[in-house]
Amino acid sequence: MYCKIKYLSFIVLLLATTFTQAQKSKKQAITASAPATVWPIEKANAWYAQHKWLTGANYIPATAINQLEMWQADTFDSATIDKELGWAQSIGFNTLRVFLHSVAWKEDPAGFKQRVGTFLTIADKHHIEPLFVFFDDCWLKDPKAGKQPAPKPGIHNSGWVQDPGWPASAEETNFVGLEKYVKDVLTTFAHDKRILLWDLYNEPGNSGKGDSTLPLLTKIFQWAREVNPDQPISAGMWAWNLEKLSSFQLLNSDVLTYHDYDEVAPHKKVIQILKASGRPLICTEYMARTRNSRFATVLPMLKSEHVGAINWGFVAGKTNTIYAWDTPMPDAGQPIEWFHDIFKVDGTPYREDEVGLIKKLNEVK
Repeated sequence: MYCKIKYLSFIVLLLATTFTQAQKSKKQAITASAPATVWPIEKANAWYAQHKWLTGANYIPATAINQLEMWQADTFDSATIDKELGWAQSIGFNTLRVFLHSVAWKEDPAGFKQRVGTFLTIADKHHIEPLFVFFDDCWLKDPKAGKQPAPKPGIHNSGWVQDPGWPASAEETNFVGLEKYVKDVLTTFAHDKRILLWDLYNEPGNSGKGDSTLPLLTKIFQWAREVNPDQPISAGMWAWNLEKLSSFQLLNSDVLTYHDYDEVAPHKKVIQILKASGRPLICTEYMARTRNSRFATVLPMLKSEHVGAINWGFVAGKTNTIYAWDTPMPDAGQPIEWFHDIFKVDGTPYREDEVGLIKKLNEVK
């Protein structure tokens, strides 16, 4: 889930437009925004100011290989979720980024929403406000309900599935059903104070899809605006060379979210440029040790810049994200250094020094 940033000049030009919009929006009162209208900058910043510095991880329980195994009735593992969210609370995490899936909803809409509610109850118990992700263009293109495959030894995210998949994401005949899903979930939880925000689309255009994702990205923002939830909506920027997608995400998100797996210096440059928008920033993916995106370097920088920090990976489990994207280990041996993840499956930290730093920055006594 990484694209090296080469197009910062494009972002500068785009932000010239958003800065003009920001100046105009300063004259607007901080009131509930109308449907199909991006939040005024003042409202976005007032929302952000109500929260402590946001820190957390992208989360899936160790017992699930993908979003379907997490959310389907037969494999929803509330006991493991409760245990693992306790570990998150213990190091001061106050948010988690969690992927939903339309196939799990389609199979059992009422049950799916009930399980989301159960997750929220568990998260609230541990003082965690999650953000939920709807669509996703990453990894396997053909999600199917039912029993999910076993992990492939040593292969990063060997069972993670796209939502709605390919070519489903480009076929407008699917949009009616997807609209029902998005609006049903958003309407059910639109006023739920336990939810931080809605991340509408993870890495649109990934898996070689490019601009073919733009129609569905446009539609999900439209559907979300029509519901008009209390929580902000966003979609994380990740590949600046996808100019149409990036510009749409930038201009239509209430709060700017982005992904960056670079080391400190280029990452900080991106932050400095994005701050020209005037909107709060949350990095919803970072931390890949072998790429020198580390807790020891990036996390203190994010705190000093007052940027929310959500790393990829929490517990080493069936997703196999201790292995790097492009360095499979079919013998399932231990990599020299873990790529992602913080805890072993028994709750032992992978690195005590990293957990100590996270706790220190989160002011855990």
